[in-house]
Amino acid sequence: MAEKRRDSKGRILQNGESQRKDGRYAYKYIDAFGNPQFVYSWKLVKTDRTPAGKREDISLREKIKDIKRDIDDGIDTIGKKLTVCQLYEKKNNQRKNIKRNTEIGRQCFMNILKKDPLGVRSIDTVKPSDAKEWAIRMSENGYSYKTINNYKRSLKASFYMAIQDDCIRKNPFEFKLSDILDDDTEEKIALTPAQVESLLSFMETDNIYQKYYDEIIILLETGLRISEFCGITKKLDMKNRIINVDHQLLRDSEIGYYVAPPKTTKGNRQIPMTERAYQAFQRILKNHSKGKAIVIDGYKDFLFLNHDGLPKTSGNYDGMVRGLIKKYNKNHTGQLPNVTPHTFRHTFCTNMANKGMNPNTLQYIMGHSNIAMTLGYYAHGSFDSAKAEMERLVA
Repeated sequence: MAEKRRDSKGRILQNGESQRKDGRYAYKYIDAFGNPQFVYSWKLVKTDRTPAGKREDISLREKIKDIKRDIDDGIDTIGKKLTVCQLYEKKNNQRKNIKRNTEIGRQCFMNILKKDPLGVRSIDTVKPSDAKEWAIRMSENGYSYKTINNYKRSLKASFYMAIQDDCIRKNPFEFKLSDILDDDTEEKIALTPAQVESLLSFMETDNIYQKYYDEIIILLETGLRISEFCGITKKLDMKNRIINVDHQLLRDSEIGYYVAPPKTTKGNRQIPMTERAYQAFQRILKNHSKGKAIVIDGYKDFLFLNHDGLPKTSGNYDGMVRGLIKKYNKNHTGQLPNVTPHTFRHTFCTNMANKGMNPNTLQYIMGHSNIAMTLGYYAHGSFDSAKAEMERLVA
């Protein structure tokens, strides 16, 4: 009978176990793909002490137990050692045909992950408590609840893919963010009809902001996304009073101007002009000055130009609206809230809902991907609309 192999302490080593000359223990096994793999530890069993100056780790026998369990359960013992960053990248590689904004967002989050301790962790070591600590760190670093929730959703989807690939058993991101962080998301506001008219009256007579009057009218009367609005060209169907929405104009620091499809699959649509919007377009076309000859992805003759004769983008309107509201509030006792260009879209949707527009029709005009967005996220009732509706029903 062959003599049993023993370690330096005289203990019998099991099949696959060995001890190296430097005292470290090793275990050799065959993975699911038939390839030899090794794991190491300075301790054979849990009660052993880690040599001075060596990194603390679980014992070899504990690792062997986990490996055998993984093999029995069909877990990919190599795949589970992917880092969180590698897993996120692998998930993103499953879908390449994405919009520029999505690509930028993914890269932004990857950069954040690389700087966070979670990013270098192997996915099999990430527990729910680690995921929650990540969310808390993100909050402490100044990220909003909404941003953290969006990133959490991405990580949850990535870990779900790892479960499907038999790399791990559980998803550490299966928790409600509201259980650990206060939702500080500001509810989107809509201007009341009285606030709208007061703001427009102010713009009409203000020597700085009167030149933007018709642009704000169109935003309020159409519900266009600001990027869709910026993409409007002189090729307008004024005869039939239709705004054909089939693209949006965007700009970023890397590639400059570019044209992209509408934000959602239902973004391609035709929006009828109200009389007020039609008159605003008429005035803009009449006073339109010729800009620089610029063609962006096949589109030219953009309607809204900056002082350099180049197409405006959302950034131009962000700054303009901030200045407008600041000046308005300085001259009025009735203060307007934090208004952005998106507020005008929100106001349009809310007002149309309060006036009783059919939800499916409103969804179409807004270009929302689903009806829940139209009803639950945008349309908010008011006392005046509730009163009018009750009076109509009991009449």
